[in-house]
Amino acid sequence: MKTPIFTGSGTAIVTPLSAGTIDFDAFARLIEDQAAGGTAALIVCGTTGEGATLTPEEHEALFRFAAEKSAGRMKIVAGIGSNDTAAALDMARRAEQTGADGLLMVTPYYNKTTQAGLIKHFTYVADRTALPIIVYNVPSRTGVGVAPETYAKLAEHPNINAVKEASGNIGQFARTVALCGDGLNFYSGNDSDTVAMMALGAKGVVSVASNIVPEAVSRLCALCLAGDYPAAAALNREYMDLFTALFWEVNPIPVKTAMAMTGLCSGEMRLPLVPMGEAHKAAMAEVLAKHGLLAKENM
Repeated sequence: MKTPIFTGSGTAIVTPLSAGTIDFDAFARLIEDQAAGGTAALIVCGTTGEGATLTPEEHEALFRFAAEKSAGRMKIVAGIGSNDTAAALDMARRAEQTGADGLLMVTPYYNKTTQAGLIKHFTYVADRTALPIIVYNVPSRTGVGVAPETYAKLAEHPNINAVKEASGNIGQFARTVALCGDGLNFYSGNDSDTVAMMALGAKGVVSVASNIVPEAVSRLCALCLAGDYPAAAALNREYMDLFTALFWEVNPIPVKTAMAMTGLCSGEMRLPLVPMGEAHKAAMAEVLAKHGLLAKENM
């Protein structure tokens, strides 16, 4: 059995920006909010953190800053994914030097590859890093998905620790868990799937919503880990409107818009991401107001 990097709520934390550069003061405040909210891990420079438009130097700076500010209170998982295996390895080696506890590695996008290629891609990096790897499966973005049989093969590698499963295919996930047993740890990659996936054995979630409601997502995971699924389901129903709203447009456009409305950060993004559409923005304000999250100046 592989020891999970974390259990419970992991936040796919945004990268706050100001005038095109990283706003480290805002990032520090977000880290403190996450620690206070019971978050178990910070996933830095993932999809929500706009890792695809950050330079290698910015990645490294964010990994190091998060590790230093967390000071052991939360695990730090560094996003290193690339469609270039050599580039992913380079980022893994950078992450090793910053105090990160693990790596999040997405399936290669655009050039994609086969199932055999996925095995080689992940094992190539796993053979050459000391940090445990979380395989990130999000076929809606990358155009390639990991088959259950491929997971079973990856589970044989001692340094491939876990999976962030964001396919939304619960039936396929159940089959994967049955095939892999204790060979991999699993995390939900979608807030709306967390309860179902934890009921099937997932250890927690890599969450977008916890950027805004860390306490609620942490509590949701705690209820699941305690086996209180009726209470978890009730809490899930309470926040389903927010979970849904955060994916009305391409992530992280909605969550950064919501965070600007709640006063957590500026909401600035890098191209090709653009501001949220006005209709969705107005509807987002209604959802946030319902949950008492809207900053006073936006009410």
